[in-house]
Amino acid sequence: MIRILVADDENLVRDAIAGLLDLQDDFEVVGQASSGGEAIAAALRLRPDVALLDLQMPEPDGIEVARRLASELPECRCVVVTSYGRPGYLKAALAAGVRGFLPKTVSSAGLAEVVRKVAGGGRHVDPELAAEAIGAGDSPLTPRETDVLALARDGAPVDEIARRVSLSRGTVRNYLAAAIAKLGGTNRHEAARIAAEHGWI
Repeated sequence: MIRILVADDENLVRDAIAGLLDLQDDFEVVGQASSGGEAIAAALRLRPDVALLDLQMPEPDGIEVARRLASELPECRCVVVTSYGRPGYLKAALAAGVRGFLPKTVSSAGLAEVVRKVAGGGRHVDPELAAEAIGAGDSPLTPRETDVLALARDGAPVDEIARRVSLSRGTVRNYLAAAIAKLGGTNRHEAARIAAEHGWI
């Protein structure tokens, strides 16, 4: 039996995935979680063979959960199932040790096939997402520019961004200006949109 943990903050989605997987004769859903923290605790307690993780969960997100499990429970293989199939997320997930990366549009049969493949030691990345990731290239932003632009995307004013990243207002403005120039945006909101479309923030 392949023992599976399903983590997703949307109850209906999580229950549906768990229910579909439970129909497979060789699967056993041993636990469910609605946040990253719950997923890590459940995985360490239940020691599943495969953890299916949503990308955008309450802290920490699916990529950070995968990174933690790769370190603390390496025998548990992680698969990200997400509505946010952007190239930057795919690259970050693979760097964190994720063994599978799928859009939520995958069929139940397709998901089951990937779970078996990953449980057996293989890897699977959705082909369309892989092609997009190759075409998108690496982010031109530095880590600090990424942090500042991500906060700007959420609508935070410069003063708040400066406080949250422990920088001066002038330094924040410089980082935003650099990010805007690198991405070819006309302002920080457009730059944030461009970066988000590429999965860089």
